Amino acid sequence: MTEPANILHLHSTFSLGGKEARAVQLMNVFGDSARHSIISAMPDEMGARDAIDPAISVDYPDHAPSLQGKPGLRRYRAWAKYLRQFDLILTYNWGSMDAVMAHRLAPGRLPPIIHHEDGFNADEADRLKRRRSVFRRLAFPTLHALVVPSDRLRDIAIAIWKQPRERLHQIANGITVSRYGHPPEPDAIPGFTRNPGDIVVGTVAGLREVKDLTRLVRAVAELPDNVRLVIAGEGPDRIKIAAEAEKCGIADRVVLPGFLDRPWRYIGHFDIFALSSRSEQFPISVVEAMAAGLPVVSPNVGDVFTMVSVPNRALIVGKSANLADPLRKLIEDAPLARQIGAENRVKAADAFDEAHMIAAYSDLYTEAMQRAEPLVGE
Repeated sequence: MTEPANILHLHSTFSLGGKEARAVQLMNVFGDSARHSIISAMPDEMGARDAIDPAISVDYPDHAPSLQGKPGLRRYRAWAKYLRQFDLILTYNWGSMDAVMAHRLAPGRLPPIIHHEDGFNADEADRLKRRRSVFRRLAFPTLHALVVPSDRLRDIAIAIWKQPRERLHQIANGITVSRYGHPPEPDAIPGFTRNPGDIVVGTVAGLREVKDLTRLVRAVAELPDNVRLVIAGEGPDRIKIAAEAEKCGIADRVVLPGFLDRPWRYIGHFDIFALSSRSEQFPISVVEAMAAGLPVVSPNVGDVFTMVSVPNRALIVGKSANLADPLRKLIEDAPLARQIGAENRVKAADAFDEAHMIAAYSDLYTEAMQRAEPLVGE
């Protein structure tokens, strides 16, 4: 039997968002075929570690170079030395870019490196920073592969980052769709009890500026009093969101239960799924909502328009549009909401089941390390 692969993961943050959820999902599936070391550029944001199966071999090194601070040759040399001990290096988003550049500048052969770009924070939600784009172009030449989940990121990688198509791999995020076909667990959302006549708008997101969740609070404030809002997630904007709910006079209609794992346990409590982000690429939360048979309301960000079923596309609005309008349309037409949700579930099962994603990542990582056995068995 082949020895377990020694894989290093370098994250911009390891709070449980889309990219972190996917990384954990793959780690759990790889089982004992790999050992994992995880480093976050923001050491205090490590909430995703709780979702890792206890049987997985994983550690969180505290002796590695920092991913924060001013770049420089000394740091790059330190990173290059550190990277040599692994079989595969996986980097994620801008916060890991120092290690990517260290790999690029290091003399001699280093383990293969695969970089994942999943989207942008608030500072690049409306326009990419030229300096970062140039840095990426300079850092990427020694990548074994660049992985993106969305059409938009693929186009950016080719047109702006000047990446050759043979280095680029587009792998759509996937989930276990069958888990979402059951009724939700009654007490899965702490602090939430459905009252007769309630209509529940829900979302799953990190409570960060780029998610623009105060916009969603304001939209729900325009809707009838029986419409409630559940925002599942944790992050630095929690106080700001609660304050906006208080300001809008709907604090008693907004539930902030914090981070909730295993979304199939609770997402079925929602009647409508809403996204309010200023920037997305291929959000797993939208796939989860579709798998649960929910209609989706969202700004036209990333690939959301093409992800949802054709009937749902009328609910994907302009980036600055009032989300209350499509929400009201669904609230006033329950049969339409159910029909769109059913179409979404069919689309999720056909296009976004995790089997396709897992096979693609297993093949890519296995090939990069030139392993005799795949990370996931046939």
